[in-house]
Amino acid sequence: MLRGFRWQLAALLLAAGLFVVSLTLRDSPDVETPPPTEAGQPATQEVVAVPTTAVTPSTPVPAGQLVTYREALVGSIQRLNPLLAGLNPVDQDITALIFEGLTRTNGYGEPVPALAERWVISSDGLEYIVFLRQDVLWQDGIQFSAADVIYTMSLLRAPDFPGPEALGDFWRTVETEQLGDFVVRFRLTQPLGTFLDKLRVGILPEHALSGTRAAQLDDHPFNLSPIGTGPYQLESFVGTGGVQAVDLRVSPVYRQRPEGQAAPFGIERVSFRLFGTFDEALVALQSGEVDGLAASEGSQREVLFGAAAQHDLTMYNQIENTLGVLIFNWESVPFFREQRVRVALEAGLNRTSIIERTLPNLAVPAGSPLMPGSWAYVPDLPWEPYDPAAARLLLAQAVERIGRTDGAGDETAEVVEGEATAEPPPSGLFSFSILTPDDPARVRLAQEIATQWAQLDLVVAVEPVDLTAYQTRLDTGDFDMALVEYALGDSADPDVYGFWHQGQYPDGANYGGADDRRISELLERARRDPYGMNRIIEYREFQRVFAERVIALPLYYPLFTYVTSPQVQGVQIGFIGLPSDRFRNIGEWSAR
Repeated sequence: MLRGFRWQLAALLLAAGLFVVSLTLRDSPDVETPPPTEAGQPATQEVVAVPTTAVTPSTPVPAGQLVTYREALVGSIQRLNPLLAGLNPVDQDITALIFEGLTRTNGYGEPVPALAERWVISSDGLEYIVFLRQDVLWQDGIQFSAADVIYTMSLLRAPDFPGPEALGDFWRTVETEQLGDFVVRFRLTQPLGTFLDKLRVGILPEHALSGTRAAQLDDHPFNLSPIGTGPYQLESFVGTGGVQAVDLRVSPVYRQRPEGQAAPFGIERVSFRLFGTFDEALVALQSGEVDGLAASEGSQREVLFGAAAQHDLTMYNQIENTLGVLIFNWESVPFFREQRVRVALEAGLNRTSIIERTLPNLAVPAGSPLMPGSWAYVPDLPWEPYDPAAARLLLAQAVERIGRTDGAGDETAEVVEGEATAEPPPSGLFSFSILTPDDPARVRLAQEIATQWAQLDLVVAVEPVDLTAYQTRLDTGDFDMALVEYALGDSADPDVYGFWHQGQYPDGANYGGADDRRISELLERARRDPYGMNRIIEYREFQRVFAERVIALPLYYPLFTYVTSPQVQGVQIGFIGLPSDRFRNIGEWSAR
């Protein structure tokens, strides 16, 4: 009776068999399927990278079950593009997790390979041949290659590049040539030891921006739907009347790389919550709405320090890439060219006690013109110990020498014919003023210094002025002595050529005209030498001579303060070149 239905029965049995097989494959852990979208359908990585502009915030994760790390940022997003991010700190923090450069910095500020695999430097230091990694995919699955590097550099070199001016100015001096699918050659106009640090600039995907010119980059849709090679990729924007949060998740293609497989990535998602003011962000941290907050200036650090103690939060402090220093005006104040005067001022100043009293929890005493934690830093330099009696003796000797040499007494500097003699004023050995920004903490610091030097029979006035007038007076050399914060900006390299080299006066940042040929020679060599071991030797000698001759008086290093919930574990903050360096080991973070 079933003979006439034999083919239908066979088809039914075949369909049942296929159904069983499909169930087996669906349950197999070896088969990966794309993540579902909100509609429940599989999505390509391009779909994940394109954000949703209005998303309902997810329910907060109960304490102890944190799978998303939530950090407060103050400000708004503008362009999630690494070439433009330097114009906005919020963009800079977020793009640091999405994009990578050819190099990155390790915990000591040294450049190490990132998208580059290795490099070869020519004997004259003018050519860098960079071999790129061949195991890197963009977050949409396309392979990274030399074409991406060439395209990125063409945008940076364009005369109408809309990003930071200094960034474009530098890359317009560098020639870039593709030598193969994964080989790029850079040619410099002069040797530059800091070049590997410059290669940290984020690389853009040529295939996603093909045909886009530099002038079109500023308002390109890519800036709100970025595709990078970094550990996290954009998942969504959150907010209904504007962006209130930016959500990232671990990039699947990054997990496939060796470093992605090695890192546990206990933080699966990072949600950056945006606030209009620091006070609003602080309230969110204290209430548990967010899990982390970083301070961007001294007043915020002070408040954050107190909040951490009161709410049992974990606080991380690291030295910023900034030096607070007293500079002498070598040009306008002749007696500052006398080395004995500078050494006496050093010996008559208890810098440690001053910093501890005036900048508590905001800064630590400085002992070098370079940053602690840097590969070039040398501790225990030969500074004169605090000794007011020795300082008075040196000042007396300086007065005698200045009288004999017509005011140009430093044996390390050239004697200038016709230079005016510095006659000691009737009320003290020497009289001068300290220019400082009109900031309460800095004014207190300058007043403490003036008080200590008054004990050496010096007459010292403090001149606090607003920031505009302060910068104008620095630029024009209208000061005797000035309290200055020298920041290396986005550079992790210890190159301080711009602050102390003779050629950086009067048009550079050598505001006081520091004039020591030995210092300048050491900085020249360290800047030109591409090899780290040679630079270490040169920077060691630079620091020793700087301290011995007291080219200036380093006072303090401001602190970078970062606070997280105690649930967040594994945070390690090494050398801080940029605030986003706090995420350097985020792959090792976890949550209890």
